Amino acid sequence: MNRYTIRLLVVLAAIAITGIISTQVFWLRRAFDLKEKQFNQTVNIALKSVAEQILAYNQHAAPVINPVCQYSTNYFVVSVNDVIDANVLEYFLRKEFSKRNVTMDFEYGIYDCNSERMVYGNYVNTGAGEFELHQTKRTDLPKWENKTYYFGVNFPTRENHLLSQMGIWGFSSFVLLVMVVFFAYALFVILKQKRLSEIQRDFINNMTHEFKTPISTIAISSEVLKNPSILENPGRLLNYATIIQEQACRLKNQVETVLQMASIDKDQIKLRKEPVDVHEVIYKAVENIEELLKQQNGSITYQLEADESIVQADCLHLTNMIYNLLDNAIKYSSISPQICIITKNEKKGIWLCIRDNGIGISKEYQKKIFDKFYRVPTGNVHDVKGFGLGLNYIQSLVKAHKGHITLLSELHNGSTFSIFLPAQ
Repeated sequence: MNRYTIRLLVVLAAIAITGIISTQVFWLRRAFDLKEKQFNQTVNIALKSVAEQILAYNQHAAPVINPVCQYSTNYFVVSVNDVIDANVLEYFLRKEFSKRNVTMDFEYGIYDCNSERMVYGNYVNTGAGEFELHQTKRTDLPKWENKTYYFGVNFPTRENHLLSQMGIWGFSSFVLLVMVVFFAYALFVILKQKRLSEIQRDFINNMTHEFKTPISTIAISSEVLKNPSILENPGRLLNYATIIQEQACRLKNQVETVLQMASIDKDQIKLRKEPVDVHEVIYKAVENIEELLKQQNGSITYQLEADESIVQADCLHLTNMIYNLLDNAIKYSSISPQICIITKNEKKGIWLCIRDNGIGISKEYQKKIFDKFYRVPTGNVHDVKGFGLGLNYIQSLVKAHKGHITLLSELHNGSTFSIFLPAQ
């Protein structure tokens, strides 16, 4: 499956998910609006009935027009314009709401028609039971005579109540959400596996090229050594023997690099920590890289400012870390390599910095530079061979030493790799 097909599938999947979610939200809203409309109608009918019963209780005629007015989503005003007994009002409210299955708590207030002030109010917990409520409050409820009043009813838990009644819609939304999350996760896994497959393919290609060169060189040199005339020229014989030895050593180092990363993946890396002088390790690593540096007409300068250069570390792995950074500084330089090695002390540790004048790394690739098998894209041509394991190997070893590594780089302006190692 090529890259464009994957992108098309991702776009189509995103459109499909967006469409499904939008449709569900639309129908959820429609269902909620319908529940809301039904609730408003039910409450309106119940309050109208309460008004009629209060007027009948007062032996007055029923209102000609609907006395109920809805001022907000959860607040209703009923213009009785008559004497209101709070005890009777609460009884009729509970009775009518219970009759129409309006089971949520509510609060009501009685207002003076002349002053527009509330003269009485109460919060009614419908779950407390009608008998208990009347038993405790009925005889204490006030009465007003020779004045006219209206009352208002508020439902503070209205929205939660309506949402709780949308059981099947809530369940279907939850199922849909689970499906969308699962689908998105599956898509993420597919893209991740595709990326891993591409990385594996690139690694195999790089490994094939890396192994092919020394193997071919050894094979050619071996064929030359089969010629009896080579024995008559000891200098030439020694030259080919040296070539075979160098290529065999190169092949061995490449295999060891792969095996080291495999052991790190399995958490099998074992550090033999001991007191190590970082400055001595630096000089040792430079000796190993000196010949390659001369071939490139490069140079190294030192700014070893750390007074306390002893750390608890694995000497072999620390040497390999520094060697790999120096090797990269030389390989990724388009001109004569100019390398500066810096050390300085910080609280409870030492900083080791290697700065070069190489090609640098653009910011878009810097976050991935420590990923396994990752190599900065340079088109279809890789002038510098490798597996993409070096920096990942270094980062793994730094973490194993309880330290951390940072990168500061600009394209065409070189790079600075800084490693912090704790003293203990």
